[in-house]
Amino acid sequence: MEKNNKEVNYKLELSSEQMREIGYKAIDLLVSHYEELPKETPVAKADRASMDWLLNEPMPEIGEDPLSVMEHVEKNVLKNCASLNHPRFFSFVPSPSNFISVIADTLATGFNVFSGAWVSSPGAAEIEILTINWLLKLFGLPVREGGGLFLSGGSMANLTALAVARKAILNNEIENAVVYYSDQTHSSVDRALIVLGFKKKNIKRLSSNTNLQIPLSLLQEEIKKDKENGKKPFCVIANAGTTNAGVVDPLSKIAILCRQEKMWMHVDAAYGGAAILSEKGQSILSGIELADSITVDPHKWFYQPYEIGCVLVRNYEWLYGAFKMNPEYLKDIQGSSEEVNFYDHGVQLTRRFRALKFYMSVKTFGLKSFREAVRYNMQLAEKTQSYLQENANWEIISPATLAIINFRYKPNGLSLSEEELNKLNQQISTMINENGNAMLVTTILFQKKVLRMCLINPRTLWEDVKTTIEVLESYANKVILGLK
Repeated sequence: MEKNNKEVNYKLELSSEQMREIGYKAIDLLVSHYEELPKETPVAKADRASMDWLLNEPMPEIGEDPLSVMEHVEKNVLKNCASLNHPRFFSFVPSPSNFISVIADTLATGFNVFSGAWVSSPGAAEIEILTINWLLKLFGLPVREGGGLFLSGGSMANLTALAVARKAILNNEIENAVVYYSDQTHSSVDRALIVLGFKKKNIKRLSSNTNLQIPLSLLQEEIKKDKENGKKPFCVIANAGTTNAGVVDPLSKIAILCRQEKMWMHVDAAYGGAAILSEKGQSILSGIELADSITVDPHKWFYQPYEIGCVLVRNYEWLYGAFKMNPEYLKDIQGSSEEVNFYDHGVQLTRRFRALKFYMSVKTFGLKSFREAVRYNMQLAEKTQSYLQENANWEIISPATLAIINFRYKPNGLSLSEEELNKLNQQISTMINENGNAMLVTTILFQKKVLRMCLINPRTLWEDVKTTIEVLESYANKVILGLK
């Protein structure tokens, strides 16, 4: 019996000494992670078989010492996860993160805050109202009438915005509705439309122009044609920083068109929205303030850890119109009209306290620090472009835009077909990722396989970029020697 009491902990509790010991161990791990990160590899290369060998086990009936469990996780789990906050993680859209936000997430999780209803967590609700208002003001949307909420990421933000548009413009009657966007739009939009019930006939995915933007004249023609055919054009989705190339659609002109046609304008600024913090970014994003809804992802260029996405809308009542429900088990917690229940603003009833990390990090570092970080990132991409242009072997495919640059190796004086150039650039990307020194993958622009660098980590140094390009060129020369 005594042995069983030691093995079974049905209250799921630790002593204060045990909690401190494991808590201090966790903080030590985090501090070491940040200190040693530049020396580590940003690439995770384990295959499924090796992960099964390390981690696959029956569900344990009897518990283990918490420190030994943590050591197991450190050695076998965390060591096999890519470091998206690594200064040489250049792929996809990195998540640079910051330590204050990490601690904020720890507090929010540790206190087990439910941020769905005002009555359960008025402090959490007020912080979310405040930080949403900060973002509304930042993007030029009306603070008094506007609204929004934090979600898991850009995918849920796009889904939420389009659900609001469907209700506000169509009253959820989608039979003849048509939505328009370019072929550079993020795949989460396609997924969101499928989830919301839209069919192929409801969607116009237009080929982008030579600037990788949605072609305005073609957009106008398609809207006119669809109206003449008895269809209901209801929404244009504009990009404010495409994932591929950081491109921004002509926002002001799209806004004018949408108002003329009484259509909804949604701006997917999941990646590029944070550029609004810099003077140059404000100019590039001009017109975003005219949107009906905006998607922003703080876990990208606002330097927050996963997960925190955000949707903003010009009128908070649109959110209520799309999502408010009145089940009997929630009637006692509705509160006054001024007490916001965020479960009425979106799909989730149960919500974690995502706003805290954004709030604490801005309070700690100040908005000016975030502005300088964004400015630095944009300048670093421009410096990278200048450096590549000095070498005749590199070709810029899409210039530095909102801290993204696309380029490829095209050896000067050597005649290679497009197919051979595509294979060459794929090979050098594969080689550097296998080496593990940097994470750099390819994308396709203008039917060309290109290397894409996303430089939004404020801790990425010029030396990180320069040495990576030098390594890429050395790999390219090895591949070319093999071709001869």
